[in-house]
Amino acid sequence: MIIGGFQRSSLIDYPDRISAVVFTQGCNFRCPYCFNPELVDPDRYRPVIPEVDILDFLDKRRGKLDAVVITGGEPTIQSDLLEFAKKIKAKSFLVKLDTNGSRPEIIIAGIDRHLFDFVALDIKAPPGKYQDVTASQTDIQRIEESIKIVIDSGIDHEFRTTVVKELLTLDDLFEIAQLIKGGKSWALQRFESNKVLDPRILKKSPYSETELNELREELSRVISNCVVR
Repeated sequence: MIIGGFQRSSLIDYPDRISAVVFTQGCNFRCPYCFNPELVDPDRYRPVIPEVDILDFLDKRRGKLDAVVITGGEPTIQSDLLEFAKKIKAKSFLVKLDTNGSRPEIIIAGIDRHLFDFVALDIKAPPGKYQDVTASQTDIQRIEESIKIVIDSGIDHEFRTTVVKELLTLDDLFEIAQLIKGGKSWALQRFESNKVLDPRILKKSPYSETELNELREELSRVISNCVVR
């Protein structure tokens, strides 16, 4: 595993659990609002953390931590993600995967092998806007396949969308809602950060608190458990 960051304890990354957070290095998307540019842009990469250091730390935290969140970057582009998750599960921790959904074959393999206990799937945009929002060539059919896998599997999950006013309209969000209809929950994530992949995004207007809550109320007609985060 190529690990670019590690958080020893978090109360917010795994619902109702105390978790450690592993940040993998590298991503196949280039979302301008990404708040972990040091995990995406090779020019900003930090020194890699040895996998063995993470595993040794977890050995010492048994009984104190409940779970490990594997995020990024994009974890599913790591060739040994499933093996890493297997090592964590062997230590009796829950595993949560944060992913952009671009590699459905990894998601279903991890679910089928009981290596993931929770999947958070980021939905960046409606199909017609995916390439623009991610600044990457995106196979939307693979994203849709990942959505179906997660919903049909019955695994604990949530969908997440970062909302930037100039990038996503209410109509766009309703289109996303139809994509993930049947999902357990959907988090509308505020865009507010001074550390982003593309500084030009900082000139864009964030939705106000009032606007976000109005969006949530509208979208709750499709996804009942829609929250603002």
